[in-house]
Formats: sequence, C-alpha cells, structure tokens
Amino acid sequence: MLGMGMTLSIDDLKGALSMPREVAAGVFLQYTIMPLTGATVARVLGLPSHYAAGLVLVSCCPGGTASNVVTYLARGNVALSVIMTAISTFLAVVMTPLLTAKLAGQYVAVDANALVLSTLQVVLLPVLTGAGMAHYLPGLVRILSPLAPTVAVVTIAAVCAGAIAQSAAAITTTGAQIFVAVAMLHASGFLLGYLAAKVIRFSESTARTISIEVGMQNSVLGVVLANQHFTSPLTAVPCAISSVCHSVFGSALAGFWQASSQGPSES
Repeated sequence: MLGMGMTLSIDDLKGALSMPREVAAGVFLQYTIMPLTGATVARVLGLPSHYAAGLVLVSCCPGGTASNVVTYLARGNVALSVIMTAISTFLAVVMTPLLTAKLAGQYVAVDANALVLSTLQVVLLPVLTGAGMAHYLPGLVRILSPLAPTVAVVTIAAVCAGAIAQSAAAITTTGAQIFVAVAMLHASGFLLGYLAAKVIRFSESTARTISIEVGMQNSVLGVVLANQHFTSPLTAVPCAISSVCHSVFGSALAGFWQASSQGPSES
C-alpha cells in the first residue's frame, strides 16, 4: 500500500476526470460482481462457516495492484487500471467492512467498526503516506521505488505462506473444496466483468481492463483482516489461496489477449 501510494500523482486524478463513465462503472462492478459471487459460491458449495466467511471477505476487498501489470500485458487501458485500483482501494475503507458484515455475518460474527479501523490502518494511511512522500520527498521516492516491488512480493509471499502453513492440517482434508470455490470466484469475476463491460458498450481495451480489475483482488488485505478479526485461522485460507489463483488466471488471460491482439504475421 505504501508502494502504491508512491506511484499516485495529480495526473491520476486528471485521468479519472477524463474517464468518469469507465471509472464509475468499473468500481461499481468491482464491488457488486465479486461480493455477490463470493456469497453465492459459498452458499452453493455449502462451505464450512470459516471458509465461507473468508471467501466473502476476499471477494469484498478492493482490486489488487498486480492488476496494473496484468492489464499492461493484456493490452488493456493501463491508466484506467491504475485509477480503478486507487479508487477501489480508497473506497475499501467503507465498502470492505460494510459488505463483509452484510454478507459474511450469517456465518460468523463480524465487527464492522473494527474492520473499518483496521482497513484505515492497513490501506488508507499507508497510501496517503506514500502519496505525501511522492509529492514532498520525490528524491527519496526515486530511491525507494525500485525496491518497492521486491519488498511487496516477499511480504505477500510471507503473509500468504504463513496463513496456509498455520492451517496446513485442515487444508489437507478439505482443501479441494476451497480451491474449487476460490477458482470459481475469480473465474466468474474475470468473465462477468468482461461481459458487463461489453454490455455497456465499452471498447475492447476497456473491457479487458475492467475484467482484470474485477477478477483480481487485494487478497493480502483479506489475510490481514482475517487474522485480526476472525477467531478461526481457517478464515484466512481462502484469501491466501486467492492471491495465487487470481495471479495464475490473470496471467493466463493476459497471455491469451496479448496473442489475440497480434496480427496474423506475428502469430
């Protein structure tokens, strides 16, 4: 989140103002398709309460920053991707706790106020700090920016590995079910995001971007919130698996779209 904040600029705000329809539609689809799909998949598969709550939690998280790279590879609208990720991240302070409490409250007790406070700490403060550094300390940011992706990848791997290792025994007995659930969640997000964008008559580039933004979540935020606010460590498992699943799906989709964008002579 700090690294993401360091990439934000006034130009991003100008970009949002130049694409209001695309940004509004993309963010709306992010916070409708994924939460509703997460709740539906959990109910249809009859997931245990801890897995169901975790699946709903990660489905209510904002878009992940990896989506910007995947959008670039897929020949999508990178500027739109960056703006959508930033706006969905800011809205996560309210939307993630609100939607999680509404949709996961039937499975486990959810303290929405505590989730709001944690989301402020984990999301908003680091992003605003990074943006402030980019504006007031550009020299320092130029030094830190090349290191940020590596630090982020190592941190994500450590957090997700910890969540899975903590629940390794349970995963070996019920793992197949939760892997299927997470795969269904992300596959639906990519597909429905793309179809919805096409129904709205957006360009192919914009449709690809919205598909990727909807299908890829900030899964590590889900892991952090699950560990802090849910009693069972198994709640974090869907979030940890999600971080791998959406990256694999997104990369495969980007490869497909990249190949399809090439001319006959190139392919």
